[in-house]
Amino acid sequence: MKWIMVLGITVCMVLIALFEWPKMARNQKKEKAAFVTITAMGWLLSILLLFFPDMPGPTQLIDKLFKPLGKIIEK
Repeated sequence: MKWIMVLGITVCMVLIALFEWPKMARNQKKEKAAFVTITAMGWLLSILLLFFPDMPGPTQLIDKLFKPLGKIIEK
């Protein structure tokens, strides 16, 4: 069942790319690279969240990094 959802996510990403790509001019190489990068990262994140729904978010990573620093500052 999850593989059908992966296919659906992939189809949505491809449709978005097909809709947006022609609107960008040929000389916009940096914009196209940014579009491909952000789209690929979004696709990867959505697939990861599909298979690992309890994956920790970025705020939990920030908490783990800075909680010891906060304890040092409080003293």
